[in-house]
Amino acid sequence: MADDHIEDAKAVLRDKARLARASVAADIRTDAGAIAANAFFNAVTLEPDWIVAGYWPIRDEFDCRPILVRLMDSGQPVCLPVTEGDQPLIMRLWGDDEALYPSGFGTLAPIETAPVVEPDIVLIPLLGFDSTGTRLGYGKGHYDRTIVRMKKKPQLIGLAFAAQEFPLLPREAHDIPLDAIITEAGIRHFGASQ
Repeated sequence: MADDHIEDAKAVLRDKARLARASVAADIRTDAGAIAANAFFNAVTLEPDWIVAGYWPIRDEFDCRPILVRLMDSGQPVCLPVTEGDQPLIMRLWGDDEALYPSGFGTLAPIETAPVVEPDIVLIPLLGFDSTGTRLGYGKGHYDRTIVRMKKKPQLIGLAFAAQEFPLLPREAHDIPLDAIITEAGIRHFGASQ
């Protein structure tokens, strides 16, 4: 069971992180996706058969679509998460020129007949991060529950604006840290991958 004090602290931090993300200037937002795509392709080595999980951004999340477009244009397999209540995410392969459909929380995903896959790299939206790779999500645990069920741990790359960085975030035993973060300032690796 989660520590109530930690959960209360995370709730306060989520509010601060939402405000920080909402305050990012329009010109930074406009350039951030292209900068992130360049940082990703300059720093991440991809095998041809590796599957990269992205996400369809909602509200004012960091936009990973420039990365997804370049991946798909190069023939790299891409999948997107499907949300079904409080269950772990279902990662479905997204084929070229296939339409996306509403998938809960205002996001889009491939059709329900698209193959379910396990990605090698997961691009993760978030509310906040710190210098140790701790990620502050939305509090539902979708990504943590999904990753822990995978046969092998994928490389986890968060996408956020630099304004979403905190000095130190609380990390519970079930919180899976990031391997790297990409912001409009570039990419930063954590832990053993530094």
